[in-house]
Amino acid sequence: MAIRIYLDEILKERNMTSKELCKRVGITEANLSILRSGKAKGVRFGTLNKICYYLQCQAGDILRFDGQLEDEV
Repeated sequence: MAIRIYLDEILKERNMTSKELCKRVGITEANLSILRSGKAKGVRFGTLNKICYYLQCQAGDILRFDGQLEDEV
C-alpha cells in the first residue's frame, strides 16, 4: 500500500482507545478497524476531519505516502 496509516500510534500518544474515538467520531468499530489496518480503499473528508479534530492532529500525522506507486488490482 502506497499510503501508510499511523492511527494506532496517534491513539497511543493521545491515550485514547479506538472505541472512544469511534463514539466521538460517530463511526462503527468495524469501519475504524478497516482504516487502522490499512485495508480501507478510501476515507471521507468529513470522517477524517472529525478524527483529526478529536485527536488534535493533522491528516498527515495519520496518513503518509511511502514513496511507492501502488498498482491497481
